[in-house]
Order: sequence, then C-alpha cells, then structure tokens
Amino acid sequence: MSRYFTPDHEWIEIEGETGTVGISDYAQSQLGDITFVELAQADTDLSKGDAACVVESVKAASDVYAPVSGKVTQANEGLEDQPELVNGDAQGAGWLFRLAIADAGELESLMDQTAYDAYVAGL
Repeated sequence: MSRYFTPDHEWIEIEGETGTVGISDYAQSQLGDITFVELAQADTDLSKGDAACVVESVKAASDVYAPVSGKVTQANEGLEDQPELVNGDAQGAGWLFRLAIADAGELESLMDQTAYDAYVAGL
C-alpha cells in the first residue's frame, strides 16, 4: 500500500483501485478536539479538490477535500458516534472515506511521506 499527502493535509492510502482518505496527524493537532464529522455521502462523484466532508472541532470547521477524483464508496460511520477517533488515530482508525479512484495519474501530483514531513517542517 502507498500513502500520499496533499498540501491541505489530507492523506490517501492506495489499495488496488481504492483509496482510503483522512486528515494527517498534523491537521488534527491544529484543529484541536474533534467534536463532529459530517460524513461523505456514498455514490458521490468527486473531482480532485472537491469538498468531500467536514470536520468540526472546538476551534473551527474545516472542509476535507478529495485528493484525487473518484466515487465515494464508503464513509467511516464509526465517526458519527466517536468523532474523537480522528484525534486519537488520524492516519488509521480515524479515516474519513473511501473512494474508487477515477484517475490514478492524479496521484503523481501528491507528496509521499518524506516530502510531506519536509513540507510540514517548513510551516
């Protein structure tokens, strides 16, 4: 599996034709305590950069954008009752949605872990 990051702090982990999307640990730490997640809707077609869902915290509400184009296949419904999973494991159990990737070529514009770590270090 490969994981990529956007400059907006979303991550996508690729497994076959499916991508699992969430926000980075850096993003959740900047948001503070997550209080609500407006889940992505299944069967929604997204273009790269489209707002897919919303994460609300004690500090702010932030849109989460699609890192690549595709169709939402699943949302992490566990976040309805436990939005704090995003704080506890943003890059694991706190994933937000899965999508069927429409154009794998879009992944080339994203950062790998090393490039993302350097990007965050520069902020």
